[in-house]
Amino acid sequence: QLQLVQSGGGSVQAGDSLRLSCTASGRTFSAYAMGWFRQAPGKERTFVATIGGDGGGTYYADSVKGRFTMSRDNAENRVYLQMSSLKPEDTAVYYCAAVKGTATAQHLLYDYWGQGTQVTVSS
Repeated sequence: QLQLVQSGGGSVQAGDSLRLSCTASGRTFSAYAMGWFRQAPGKERTFVATIGGDGGGTYYADSVKGRFTMSRDNAENRVYLQMSSLKPEDTAVYYCAAVKGTATAQHLLYDYWGQGTQVTVSS
């Protein structure tokens, strides 16, 4: 089992950068692919980025490609989402999640979720 605890987030201006972190408990962190998702008010949860257990296989939603970078540090049981050139439409609650095995954009396949963190981007 994993427990995921998120940190980071906040309120920024358009064009600014933020970094989100997600720290996992458990000794088998590298066996899990990790994902970042977001949910804006009144909307469904959507895929942002995912990364394989070994740090490979990273891919992004088209809406964030070239602006967001996902990485992981298996020695620290941590994943990051570096967000740059933020836009108002990036405003949402961001969630990290873990799935055993292959990285995927399908949020229904993820087994463990962080508590969520608010990111607000004003114009």
